Amino acid sequence: MTTTLITGANKGLGLETARRLARAGHTVFLGARDARRGTQAARAVGARPLLIDVTDTDSVAAAALLVRERAGHLDVLVNNAGVAGPARPADETTAADMLAVYDTNVFGAVRVTHAFLPLLHQSTSPVVVNVSSGLGSLAVAADPAAHASLVPFWVSSLPYNSSKAALNMITMLYARALPTMRINAVDPGHTATDLNGHTGAQSVEEGADIIVRMALTGPDGPTGGYFTPAGPMPW
Repeated sequence: MTTTLITGANKGLGLETARRLARAGHTVFLGARDARRGTQAARAVGARPLLIDVTDTDSVAAAALLVRERAGHLDVLVNNAGVAGPARPADETTAADMLAVYDTNVFGAVRVTHAFLPLLHQSTSPVVVNVSSGLGSLAVAADPAAHASLVPFWVSSLPYNSSKAALNMITMLYARALPTMRINAVDPGHTATDLNGHTGAQSVEEGADIIVRMALTGPDGPTGGYFTPAGPMPW
């Protein structure tokens, strides 16, 4: 049985990913920082609730211990938890604004990955999927003409965009350091979720497609990549 953990999964893309992977036969640990909401969401999609706050090292360690006790290994880790942060111009953004976003989007992914690496090493085909964004593409940011074709929903958010660029680099460096694992970043596209006030142009079902696809990557699949539903995304 494939054992999977999805962080930030009590709603939106995480919940839809949990639903699809549970339906595919995975034992899914649905990560949420609110126990009640996590339990309700897990019950709705046939997953197991897991209390985990990716900004809290002790919470992450406790979650890893629980998964070790209940499953003994982890096959798939989906670092989905993310926050948008304040919508301010770059010249009005403070270090505190940046830290608040990075604590979840960057440091949170590192906390969780680091804590669960021993369990991933127990898998015969470990997979890590980091949920990034097209807004984290340096190539797109440097070429406004590419916005219309690659990231038509472009917004300029110093904390969010840069946090996803950092997550992309983390993805690549983990992939280089851990060649036996399949570790990739994905851009789900502009999906209607709480993160953007449900202004996204596509549904969570559409947005979750690339997350699910990469979560199902086998040992011969790609690693160290950055993918959209249509194919590779320029870094």
